[in-house]
This record gives sequence, C-alpha cells and structure tokens, in this order.
Amino acid sequence: MYRLPPLPAVRAFEAAARHGGFQAAGEELHVSAGAIAHQVKQLETWLGITLFQRLPRGVVLTPAGRQYAQNLRPLLSSLAEASEAARRHGDDRVVTVTSVPTLVSRWLLPRLGRLREAHPDIDMRVLASLHPVDFLNEGVDVAIRLGTGPYPGLNAKLLMEEWFSAVCSPAFRAAAPELREPADLLRYPLLHDELEPRIPHEVNWVRWLRHFGVQYAGNLRPSFSHTYLTLEAAANHQGVAIAAEPFIAEDLRAGRLVRLFPQRVLGPYQFHLLRPPEAEARPAVKAFCEWVIAEAGNGPGPEPETSAD
Repeated sequence: MYRLPPLPAVRAFEAAARHGGFQAAGEELHVSAGAIAHQVKQLETWLGITLFQRLPRGVVLTPAGRQYAQNLRPLLSSLAEASEAARRHGDDRVVTVTSVPTLVSRWLLPRLGRLREAHPDIDMRVLASLHPVDFLNEGVDVAIRLGTGPYPGLNAKLLMEEWFSAVCSPAFRAAAPELREPADLLRYPLLHDELEPRIPHEVNWVRWLRHFGVQYAGNLRPSFSHTYLTLEAAANHQGVAIAAEPFIAEDLRAGRLVRLFPQRVLGPYQFHLLRPPEAEARPAVKAFCEWVIAEAGNGPGPEPETSAD
C-alpha cells in the first residue's frame, strides 16, 4: 500500500513552484491564488516541512521545497503519460477538439455532418473554451486557437485568417436604404463584442471604421460576451455587427445575415490548428486534422480589402 500525499495539493504545489507564485499557478489550474495557497499549506502539513517562504510581495521556494519540486516533476510527467496512454487505449476512435465558443458554434458544428459522412469511425468530443490549452491534463488532441504564434512544442498549421465584414439581417437592411457606405453606420445601432483580454488588438468598431476614414467614439453598447451572441442580435434585427468570415459564412449562405458593404478588413490574428506531435500518431486524429484543413481551404478567398493596424 502506498502512502501518498493529497494529489490535488501536489499538483498545486508543482504549478506554484514552476511559476514562482500562487497567482500564476491559480490561473493555470483555473482556481484562485487563495485556493493554491490553501493546498500548498495542506501539503506542507502532511510533509511536516515548509515548502515556500512567504514574503510581503510573494513567495520563494525553500531549499527543501526546491528539492521536492525537482523530484516531483519526472514522477508527475510519468503519471500523466501513463494515464494518457491508458485513456487512449480505452477508445482510440475518440478525438477531442477544443476551440473558442463562436468558432465551435458557427463554423465547426455545422460541418460535423460532413465529417461523419467522410469518417464514420471517428467519435468527436468537442469543447468550447478560451483559456490556454493544457493538452495532456485536459485530454485534448487538437485545438483551434486564435493568435500569431509561434507555438513551441506543438505541430501548428495556419488554418484561416480573419476577414471582418459589417453584417445585419435582411430585414434591417431593407429598412435602411440610405445605408450605402461605412460613414452612414454612425446613424444606426452598432452591436459590440467584449474583447477577450488575451487578444487585445482584435478588430472592433473603432478600428474597423478607422480603415475607411470614419472616426467613431460613440457608445460601446450594447455589448455581448461572445461573438455568437452579437450575431444572434444582428440576425434578430437589433443592429449591425462586425465579425470574421469563419463566424458568418453559414449565416450568409442561409440568408440570415447579409453583408452591408463589399469591403472587408483583415485582422491581426489567425486561426491555427494545434496538436502535440504524438497526437497525430493516432489515425483518427490524423484523419480529423486532414479533414478540418480541407474544410478551412474551402472557404472564400480574400477580396480587395485592407489590413488591420
């Protein structure tokens, strides 16, 4: 029988030791810094030693804590690898993919029927998330993330660029015949996304309009926490939204939304397909990646537009 310390406390300590503090460890594990501190204290009590010296402006490892962290890392790595191998052996057909909520709902989900037709042997597990992906601990095979790269330690492929268009419902457009150029938008309700802090330079109404010589310093309301909510408001005749091509392609095709103008603006980020090198050793993961790359390549190409600052 093994006498083991509380494993959640061990994981909290390892993250805190690696990051050099409780706050960053909490962000990685999606808990508060206080929760990390509590778990580390629990481990210290179990071990009977002090792992961190508490200072007015943070914490530092004690010599005993440094040694314990060095000994733990290869053990935790082996445990994670063994657990992942066992999980994969349980059902090699399952592919777990994660992306931002709007790409999942507006781009990936409408295409999964085609995936089933092409690869009926693949069982999909789809996660919508915004945080940085911990592939091993979250059991994720593939991530589609917005950024600029590089992505050390991962196989990465540029999947799609973001071309931003102004869109509204057909009924809204019909009720505004004088809406002919971007400057005219200042007389109409504009729908806003609340920008994700990790992508601070994303295209918003201020930046989009600036490309066409229009200065906008108006009210940033109404605003929505996710782009798919902004687009639902636009489809329900509430105003005009701007969104990237992957998010609006299906709605444009179905006639729920229409482009107001031919001009589009290229955003500063791109969607990348990310996966650990060992993931593509699995045939199901490799097949899914090839399929999703082909799907992304079937989208509309760029037109004569402008790029974001």
